Amino acid sequence: MFWESFALGGILLYNKMPMERTHDKGGPSPEYERFAGVYDELMQDVDYDAWAGYVVGLLQEYGATGDDAVFDCACGTGALSLRLAKAGYRVTGFDRSAAMLGRAQAKARSAGLSIPFVCLDMRSLAAHRPAKAVTCACDGVNYLLSAADAEAFFRSAHSVLQEDGLLLFDVSSPYKLEHVLGGSTFGEDRTECAYLWRNAFDPQSRLLEMDLTFFLPDGRGTYERYFERHVQRAHTAAELTGAISRAGFEPLAVYEAFTKREPVPESERLQFVARKRAAAKNGGAEA
Repeated sequence: MFWESFALGGILLYNKMPMERTHDKGGPSPEYERFAGVYDELMQDVDYDAWAGYVVGLLQEYGATGDDAVFDCACGTGALSLRLAKAGYRVTGFDRSAAMLGRAQAKARSAGLSIPFVCLDMRSLAAHRPAKAVTCACDGVNYLLSAADAEAFFRSAHSVLQEDGLLLFDVSSPYKLEHVLGGSTFGEDRTECAYLWRNAFDPQSRLLEMDLTFFLPDGRGTYERYFERHVQRAHTAAELTGAISRAGFEPLAVYEAFTKREPVPESERLQFVARKRAAAKNGGAEA
């Protein structure tokens, strides 16, 4: 998410753009519809090379090397997918936003990469051939708004992985959603757009509501206003580890993201690594 740069860099600005006339486009758009057009510009401060390097290092450490197949879930505009492909992996990207996938496909073509992008909910993955690894970076699991939805994703990933396949995903931590983002208001004035981003965290449901209002120049000296509402859940490490295990994986590691350190209560991003358990030799339940 583009707010990763805020959490890392502490940017807080207010809207200074003179807007004499504004066209209001009414109610909220589906997640990542209009946002797709400015997503990459708003994320330009995120060090995707370092992020991809971290993920590639984990894949290699746990046995996914060479030209192994990787399914990149919640791939968005393909920032990680493209870098995994450049590292030699055979990547397929999955996302439920057609607008984001359109951007990803254009970027892949421009880079001379052949990457299939599939518009599909990651709780219902389907593939002709199993992959060596499933990845999901940058808050994809936070958008699953219940423990049952998270477990549905893990079971879905299990179904498209080969034996001993890997599951790698990260989440924004409960600490980050409640104490860093919750109750905060951000705004920024950029050439490509201006926006306001207001957050409210509900401790009882553990849901963070993010109201994003975008003002996009229309080329005629005026601006169109668009509104999107994004909701994320603060999944705990314990409940995610339990769901992973119930879905048929062996949890291998939980790190403070971008490190090999154990998380602390103030860790803002958590990285999970798990391996698909081998099927029982008698054909019964998994070991």
